[in-house]
Amino acid sequence: MDPGHRDSDFVPRALEPALRQAVQDFPVVVLTGPRQSGKTTLLKHLFSATHRYVSLDVPDVRAVAVSDPRSFLALHGPPVIFDEIQYAPELLAYIKAAVDERRRERGQFLLTGSQNLLLSQHVSETLAGRASMLVLPPLALREIRRTPRQPLPWEQKVKPSASGDGMFEIVWRYMLRGGYPELWAEPDREARPWDASYVQTYLERDVRSLRQVGDLTLFQSFLRALAARHGQLFNASEIARELGLAGNTIKAWLSVLETSYQVTILRPYYRNAGKRLVKAPKVYFTDSGILCYLVGIQTREQALGSPLGGPLFEGTVLGELIKAQVSRGQEARVYFWRTAAGAEVDFVVEHAGRCIPIEAKLSSTPRPRMASGIEAFARDFPESEKGYVVHTGDMILPLGEHALGLPLHLL
Repeated sequence: MDPGHRDSDFVPRALEPALRQAVQDFPVVVLTGPRQSGKTTLLKHLFSATHRYVSLDVPDVRAVAVSDPRSFLALHGPPVIFDEIQYAPELLAYIKAAVDERRRERGQFLLTGSQNLLLSQHVSETLAGRASMLVLPPLALREIRRTPRQPLPWEQKVKPSASGDGMFEIVWRYMLRGGYPELWAEPDREARPWDASYVQTYLERDVRSLRQVGDLTLFQSFLRALAARHGQLFNASEIARELGLAGNTIKAWLSVLETSYQVTILRPYYRNAGKRLVKAPKVYFTDSGILCYLVGIQTREQALGSPLGGPLFEGTVLGELIKAQVSRGQEARVYFWRTAAGAEVDFVVEHAGRCIPIEAKLSSTPRPRMASGIEAFARDFPESEKGYVVHTGDMILPLGEHALGLPLHLL
């Protein structure tokens, strides 16, 4: 979905209430997220009647913004949307000055960008207390189903039943195709050429602009090596040996992927939050469609026969959990749990002071043994909430004292 699409193509986004509230509460709102996640489309849909639109992706416009920011802001004063602000970070100091002249006015500047770390640094340095930062991920399954405000399972009483929604085919299409809006706005479009173009554009535009990366061909090899380890514990030394690079280079490149929202780094769950930062994390690709492209999975049969089939589904479940939180304007608080004795749970969600264990199983027939990790977690953390075994089928059913089988589309 791009800025040229008609409003009739617009998919309502779960972030809309949080975004509208931020515009009412702050002079500046910064909307970040991966390239092509729909940031421009969303801002234009909600605010085109009240805000002018200026793209800093246009070279001559960007040149003026960088060389003469004071005159540029005089020409394009608030209320205004500045798209791709990372190309002209010099503007932020002048935006701060403009905001301070009219501090009580809300929603003056709406900014978008696709490089989180760089934006966060610039915003914290120049717009502290003046800006709200929100993240727009690719589409969640609930948005594709046009139920963006669907409550989370632990916010309602989910009872055993057959959902009867016939979602099996859509769930698989979503896993293989991913959540980028343009592919859902054009349902007959082939995903693989689009994914190839996305990766190439990402390499040429986002990666090239970051100093830690010199050789794009080698970085692409790193991208594919990491995709083959999707859902595994991150081992920089192993990848470094495979590619003939230094371990610190691999860590720096992983940071590039995280900064541009291409991967999610999942840390282990401990009661002591400090330990979460020093133990090895797992790495998941943010979008399942891009992962499928990188590892060569094109069909359901290939996924089911691949050792990456299970991790593909795990990553899809993780994406839904994170999207549900960030689309409310909240920080995503998701971890994994593993003990020295071998007990483990795929995901532990912290939500409103509660702790919810979740297993992801690539199966349409959940069974009680699939909840063994959740039962072990409940023994170690008796204060935790009932857990869920998320699956590809359509049945909600009890799987033991502490777990409920839950279809992915109800997550």
